[in-house]
Amino acid sequence: MIIVTGGAGFIGSNLVAALEARGEGRIVVSDWLGAQTKWRNLAKHPLFDIVAPEALPDFIETHKSDIRTIYHLGAISETTAVDGDLILQRNFHSSIALWHACVRHRIAFIYASSAATYGDGALGFEDSNDLHEARKLRPLNLYGWSKWLFDCWVLARIAAGDPAPHVWAGLRFFNVYGPNEYHKGAMQSLVSKIVAAHTPGAAVKLFKSHKEGFADGEQLRDFIHVDDIVAVMLWLAARQMPGGILNVGTGTARSFADLAKAAVSACGDTPRLDFIDMPESIRPAYQYYTCADMRRLRALGYNQEFISLEAGVTSYVQDYLLAADKFR
Repeated sequence: MIIVTGGAGFIGSNLVAALEARGEGRIVVSDWLGAQTKWRNLAKHPLFDIVAPEALPDFIETHKSDIRTIYHLGAISETTAVDGDLILQRNFHSSIALWHACVRHRIAFIYASSAATYGDGALGFEDSNDLHEARKLRPLNLYGWSKWLFDCWVLARIAAGDPAPHVWAGLRFFNVYGPNEYHKGAMQSLVSKIVAAHTPGAAVKLFKSHKEGFADGEQLRDFIHVDDIVAVMLWLAARQMPGGILNVGTGTARSFADLAKAAVSACGDTPRLDFIDMPESIRPAYQYYTCADMRRLRALGYNQEFISLEAGVTSYVQDYLLAADKFR
C-alpha cells in the first residue's frame, strides 16, 4: 500500500497517475476534495481509498503492516497565506506526526519541502544537510517558513542520532508546472495563466523589473515540469536508502520572458510581450533569481535528463491546456 497525502492536488495527482501506470494496485489518497473541481484530478484513477487528513493517523495504525511508502505532499502551499496557527498545524505538526509514524512502522517517507526555504537567495541554493547552514536561511513568507521549520526539525533529529525512517527524503521543489494545477487559482503556474488569458495577436503582460541588473521580463526561475518531479520521487523511494534534503529543479534558470514566449508559441501564435508595474505589496518578498544546485541529487546517482523548458511547456499546452480534456 502507498499513501499520497495531498493526492488530489497538483503534484500529488500526477504522482498517483504515475503509480497507477506502474501497476501499483493499492494507492490511498489523503486529501480534502472540497466543492470545486479538484476531484477531477483523480477521476481517471481507481484508488484503494480516499482518507480525510484528520482520519489518516488512525488509518495508518490500522494498516501499518501493509504500508510501504508515504509520499507527504499535503500542505497549505499558498505563498500569500497569513494564518500562522493553521500553517503550523497543517505544514509542521502534521509532518512531525507522519515522521514518527514512519519510524515506528518502518515506512518510507518522502516529503515535500520547497525552494521557498531559500528566501531571497542571498545565501545561494545549495541543499546542504548541515543543520547549522540550514538555520541561516531566511524564508520570505509564512509558507516558506513552515517548510524551513520542518527541514530544520528533521536535520536536528538526524544530528542528534534520533531514529529516522529507514528511507526518507525532503524535496525542495522549485517552480513546478504541468497538468492538474487548475484548482490552484492564483497559485497556478504562469504557463496556465498565459494560455487561459491568451487572445491571438495580443501581448502577454509580464512584471517590469524593479531591481538593478534585471531587465523587464528577465527575472529568472528554475522552471521544472511536474513529470520530472514525479520521476525523482519514484526513483528516491526505489533506492531504499535515505536521501536527505534535496533540491528538485533542473539546475538551469530561465526568464519569465522565455516561459511566456514558449507558451504563446505552443498556442500557434507569435509571442509579443508587454510590461506592467509589479504591485507594491509583493515587491519586498519578490525573488529575482532561483536556480537549484543539483549536485547532491546527481551524486546519489540520479542521471535522468530533465525536460527542457520549451519541450515541457509545448507538451503541457498542446496535450492538456488546449485539449478538450485537460486532466491527466
